[in-house]
Amino acid sequence: MNRRLTMRQIRQVLRLAHEMKQSQRAISRSLGMSRDAVADYLIRARAAGLTWPLPTEMDDAGLENLLFPVIVAASRCRKVEPDWAAIHLALKQKGATLQGLHEEYLAANPDGMVYSYFCERHREFAKTLKRYMRQTHVAGDKVFVDYAGPTIKIVDPATGEIQTAQIFVGALGASCYIYAEAVWSQKLPQWIASHTRMFEHFGGVPAVVVCDNLKSAVTRASKTDPDIHPTYQDMAGHYGTMIIPARPRMPKDKAHAENGVLIVERWILFRLRKQIFTSLAELNIAIKALLEDANNRPFKKLPGCRRSAFETIDRPALNPLPRERYVYAEFRKVRVGLDYHVELDDRHHYSVPYALVRQEVEVRLTVDTVEILHGGRCVASHPRTMTPGKTTNPQHMDPSHRFISEWDAEMELDWALGIGGSTHDFMQIVLAKQTRRELAMRAAGSLKSLAREYSEERIDLACARALEIGATDVRNVKSILRTNLDRRAISPDAIHEASFDHANIRGPHSFH
Repeated sequence: MNRRLTMRQIRQVLRLAHEMKQSQRAISRSLGMSRDAVADYLIRARAAGLTWPLPTEMDDAGLENLLFPVIVAASRCRKVEPDWAAIHLALKQKGATLQGLHEEYLAANPDGMVYSYFCERHREFAKTLKRYMRQTHVAGDKVFVDYAGPTIKIVDPATGEIQTAQIFVGALGASCYIYAEAVWSQKLPQWIASHTRMFEHFGGVPAVVVCDNLKSAVTRASKTDPDIHPTYQDMAGHYGTMIIPARPRMPKDKAHAENGVLIVERWILFRLRKQIFTSLAELNIAIKALLEDANNRPFKKLPGCRRSAFETIDRPALNPLPRERYVYAEFRKVRVGLDYHVELDDRHHYSVPYALVRQEVEVRLTVDTVEILHGGRCVASHPRTMTPGKTTNPQHMDPSHRFISEWDAEMELDWALGIGGSTHDFMQIVLAKQTRRELAMRAAGSLKSLAREYSEERIDLACARALEIGATDVRNVKSILRTNLDRRAISPDAIHEASFDHANIRGPHSFH
């Protein structure tokens, strides 16, 4: 039966019995209840010393406490009560269970309470704590991060310009230890940098980071399958932690962050509301001093404070920091061009292996480097350049393209020298007469093709014959090979020297 209805009926019973002088039978018939119930209420009223009218200040709760007092069994009072605050804190340790703590309790108190009653008494204690303390968080397991709602103004002393600073807040799950700092915005670079400084402040890394669904952390919010920002995920991989966003519109998932923000707003931002700051560094110095005070404030229902709980519970369980601080990186998806290069915003092109032409790759950009990823594997890495241009690794090029880009005359002369001295001399003449690199490369390629068609011995003999007759074109060598002139010796009669004795030619006597 509804408690309020019961108290109203009891008041009617007392009124009819004392004021109206009605019998129990008449009261029972009037109020529609049994005579035994009427008799029980009147007996309880006499035992409690109640008469009619009741005192005006007595409400239903006070009347119920007088008529139905809570009776604690004597056996329950005789059992030794453990320190429930210490039990609650001990449950935050990894591997801690109520059963194990009950066994320790019985070892110190052999006649202590049984396990079921031990659990019941602990539940009663937990109900007396604040709502945010009801969850049991394992030491070093989670950190909850968020931004405070209020902002703080910073005035530029030179120009008078006013900017607002955002307040980043992180709270550890087991100890409720808080970290806070001021940043210029909630954009991705500041979001990542705040996490880096928070981990360094803790001196370790929790196993899980629970965040809100802001764009710097989550690209697509979902209760079951959210998409984490690639840079945020990369940072988590560097520090050996994992990201678990809170479900959309479910603030209970990050209750510690909400409570940490509330404490920062009450004990830090409210105190700083009348101060004027001229730089972000000045503001962070003030926040750091007040943060120490907030973490050193004693708990109301638990022993110690946030700092002492952090030192004894969370700090020993945190994962160690990596040797190097995380370097901020951005990720972009681009498609490889036909020239096996990818173009970035600064209009600079970076090469990738030629086999990835027209395929989609992921680019990881840091301040100093450009890494191209395909299938989760790094396939190319270049120093980052902020000016327009092209950076090409020769190993990424198609073999034929690499040959063209690396071609020079010395390569061809070395090849010709390996064939023979005559080939080398003829190649030297062929290359010297060409005025452009492309033409020289074509001429050398033609001579090489003849070497593949005929033997190296015949090529050297053909080049020797060409040199003897003063030929300087590759087509002359080809003609010699086709007519087998390289296999014939040159007769002395076939050599006709030019005569320069002619009436139309002036001699040296004409140039005095």
